[in-house]
This record gives sequence, structure tokens and C-alpha cells, in this order.
Amino acid sequence: MAAVAALVASLAGGSAHAGDCPADKVMANALADAATAPIGVTDTELASIDLAKENVHLAQRRLRMRHMTIAPGGVVPFHSHEDRPALIMVNSGEIYENSSKCAVPILHKAGDISREFLGTKHWWKNSTNAPVELTIADIVNDGKPATMKEHM
Repeated sequence: MAAVAALVASLAGGSAHAGDCPADKVMANALADAATAPIGVTDTELASIDLAKENVHLAQRRLRMRHMTIAPGGVVPFHSHEDRPALIMVNSGEIYENSSKCAVPILHKAGDISREFLGTKHWWKNSTNAPVELTIADIVNDGKPATMKEHM
């Protein structure tokens, strides 16, 4: 029983999760040379649900599911999640996130899930020799098309 308690305590501590910025590298406005255009990105919307027609009654909002492939050397350009929360699962490969809140790129590996929410501003780069496959679920605001720029 003591071993279980020790394990739970160690997991509940302040350690970083996979795909998080190391605590000693957190900083504001860390992006100086953010990418502004997509490179080698294929983004396919698989399905969506109009949330205005569901019990949550969120006007002009859709929950959508996408598949994204980022080629070797590919870039998902700088964007904000101010109005578009998202969950991104890395299905295969490895990719670096360049966040406005972190002084170093954050590595995301297959199986990692990135939580993107209010305050998230970032861009991604595939620095490997293999494609990266992502599954993305996000809530988009159809009333603000600029928040849904291609490949974001």
C-alpha cells in the first residue's frame, strides 16, 4: 500500500507531462521568428457537428474532426487558439511545437495529446525525415472565418 501511495504522490507532483514546456523554460512572448505560411501540410476535415443545433446551443460553432499530415520539413504556421480550443493527437512521427510561452521547442511524440486553449499561440515544425500524422478535434467559430485559416 505504501508503494501505491508513493507512486500516486510522484505522479501528482510538479513534473512536466509529455509535450509540455520544461518549467525552467517558461516565458512570455518567446516567439521572435514564427513561421507565417504553411509548408508541406495536408489538412482534411473528416466530420463536424453544428453545436447550435445541440443541447449546448453554441451559435456559429462547430465541433470538427480533422486529419493532418505534415511532410518532412513541413510547417504549420503561427496561429492563436484564442477562439478555437483544440485537442491534437500525434498518431505517428515526432513534431516540435514553438510556443509563445516557451523559450525552447516542445517535442510531441506519437501517442501525445496537445491541449490548445485560450492563451495558446504557436507554430509547429516537422524536423524529421518522416511524415507526421495528427488527429485534431477543435471547436471552430464559423462567425470568425479568420480563426479557421487553412492548416491551423
